Amino acid sequence: MQHGVGDLLKAAHGGDALAWTEIVDRFERVVWATTYGFNFDEATRSDVFQLTWLRLLDNLDRIRNPERLAGWLATTARRECLTIVRQRNRTQLIAENEDQPANSDPLDQRLLDDELGRALASAFDALDVRCRELLRLVLCEPPLGYAEVSEMLAIPIGSIGPTRRRCLDRLRAHPAMVQMRDEARGPESREA
Repeated sequence: MQHGVGDLLKAAHGGDALAWTEIVDRFERVVWATTYGFNFDEATRSDVFQLTWLRLLDNLDRIRNPERLAGWLATTARRECLTIVRQRNRTQLIAENEDQPANSDPLDQRLLDDELGRALASAFDALDVRCRELLRLVLCEPPLGYAEVSEMLAIPIGSIGPTRRRCLDRLRAHPAMVQMRDEARGPESREA
């Protein structure tokens, strides 16, 4: 018999190891899927996986919407991944600055990639919670099936595709993304 997520969180907060195990078993795929969206080795993914569950353990009594635990876990795992990416970028940037002139192509590309990443993050953060949760789940690697996404978000399978399309359209229409597209096209696109 499957228990409700709220009941499991309460039981785990009370020290019930079986409830904790059921939570991990039920949602581990969401956490793993989030880590696969980043170019990490298996050891780093494993670290993110563990850190995400530690964050949940620290916040068991603070989860306000147990039915949205999948989204909370995906967001937490993503934040842990981004922290690692930022740390690595800082370390790599320092190393590159010691070895290469400031105008080198790899650094220019990194700056462009960083700018695109910031624009995408800004656009993604501007989406409503439902869109963010849906996109995290349907665009993760390895991909989750629509049946799993439907169950996790409590939405009909038939509405996943159209909702995903609307969310992606909103993402593309965000001013930061429009500006990045215009800049990528060059000055002639702004003159038109």
